[in-house]
Amino acid sequence: MSVKVPATRTRVGRYELGKTIGEGSFAKVKFAKHLDSGDSFAIKIIDRHHVLRHKMVEQIKREISTMKLIKHPNVIKIFEVIASKTKIYIVLEFVDGGELFDEIAKHGRLREDDARRYFQQLIDAVDYCHSRGVYHRDLKPENLLLDTYGVLKVSDFGLSTFSKKVREDGLLHTACGTPNYVAPEVLTDNGYDGTSSDIWSCGVILFVLMAGYLPFDEANLIALYRKICNADFACPSWFSSGAKNLIKRILDPSPLTLNLFQRITIPEIREDEWFKKGYRPPRFEQEEEVNLDDIDAAFNDSQDLVKRETRFASQHPANEIMSKIEETAKPLGFNVHKRNYKMKLRGDKTGRKGHLSVATEVFEVAPSLHMVELRKIGGDTLEFHKFYKSFSSGLKDIVWQSDETADLSF
Repeated sequence: MSVKVPATRTRVGRYELGKTIGEGSFAKVKFAKHLDSGDSFAIKIIDRHHVLRHKMVEQIKREISTMKLIKHPNVIKIFEVIASKTKIYIVLEFVDGGELFDEIAKHGRLREDDARRYFQQLIDAVDYCHSRGVYHRDLKPENLLLDTYGVLKVSDFGLSTFSKKVREDGLLHTACGTPNYVAPEVLTDNGYDGTSSDIWSCGVILFVLMAGYLPFDEANLIALYRKICNADFACPSWFSSGAKNLIKRILDPSPLTLNLFQRITIPEIREDEWFKKGYRPPRFEQEEEVNLDDIDAAFNDSQDLVKRETRFASQHPANEIMSKIEETAKPLGFNVHKRNYKMKLRGDKTGRKGHLSVATEVFEVAPSLHMVELRKIGGDTLEFHKFYKSFSSGLKDIVWQSDETADLSF
């Protein structure tokens, strides 16, 4: 009797996708479980054709590569990137404590010590990413998540906007972000510094955490922009004098005067007495080796996409499928090891990265319908791709629908 899996579940690589936990204009985020470890992840799904159509490939590759290299306890981690013909899947750290926005909605406003602690973590994360050339440009409580222990995690850092343009003057020229949180200079067409504009957004967030409402809020956009550009706001009476002074220095409408910073900088924030109270430096994990090969593979512009796994459907009985796989693999120089409805194929020859090894599993997804998954577990990905071309031609008698036509869709 063959192994059954629910037909409604969708798998991407070794991840089983669950419910949608976030959605944007060109991407959605789904909860996922790793099939081997059982660990929870979030997977951001981007329309590949949208990326190609808007010529964003190189920029997104650069930003994802940078974010993959960023290992900070207050920034959401990127683990790997997987691709199908129509989708790009970015595997992210799953944070289960909800948005910081929920804390504000629940409590109205936070105690000053709690607001300071979150602000300290936010500044640590933003400063670290700025040092690596990554600017968020859409910082707001909805993009700040909390884990089980109340540790703040910045999400969508470097991924929230893909249309960043830096001209010869070294400034950004794309207005983006949520209006209530954007800096005045972002609203003009004169260009702005990504570092300074992110600092402004951090100041608005600190105000919201302590006040429970926005410093700049008008139904009319023109009136809202006028207030932002004039820094027309007032701190509530319950703010301490230290918090008031810091927020006023952050929400300075003139970031630069004669090429000198007028708005407070992050090094200056770190020296502020109000900020330093109870400050605890972030605790970094041990550095791990980072591999960027999956990003190149995911954004390969050719139709012949390099994959680490593939699958096909068959209407033949499971035993017949297994026998056909063995019969096809042996002439190609592969040893076959079978156990239940799983097989391991191991190449005789040593390739660029050792022996090519392929795991094969047959699932019954419906009466008289089986799904066959082939996954590279050792050796070189390109060698796996070449192997599958020869291997698949020998299986054409049992293949009902292949990965080429049965692409994942959401």
